[in-house]
Amino acid sequence: QVQVTESGGGSVQAGGSLTLSCVASGRLFNMYSMAWFRQTPEKEREFVASIHSNGETIYYRDSVKGRFAISRDNAKNTVYLQMNNLKVEDTAVYSCTADHRDTRLVHWGQGTEVIVAR
Repeated sequence: QVQVTESGGGSVQAGGSLTLSCVASGRLFNMYSMAWFRQTPEKEREFVASIHSNGETIYYRDSVKGRFAISRDNAKNTVYLQMNNLKVEDTAVYSCTADHRDTRLVHWGQGTEVIVAR
């Protein structure tokens, strides 16, 4: 059973930066595509960024392109989300997923909260 744990959330002023981390327990981390989603009470959960198990195919939602960067370190079973030039509208609970490339079984973390103040 894969466990996914996020960290790195917090409060920051608009224009600031945060780096989120997500660790997926277990073996064969390189078999998983990893992604970040976010959700607020007012909006449905939305996709933020993803990185394929090959580490080369990366996607972002339009509103974070040029500001956020997703990366992975397979040796540490970790995926990162570097968030720069944060905006108030980036405030949300950010959750990480691990999607096995063969079984397509998806594991979710509990989330980490990001608050961006004016």
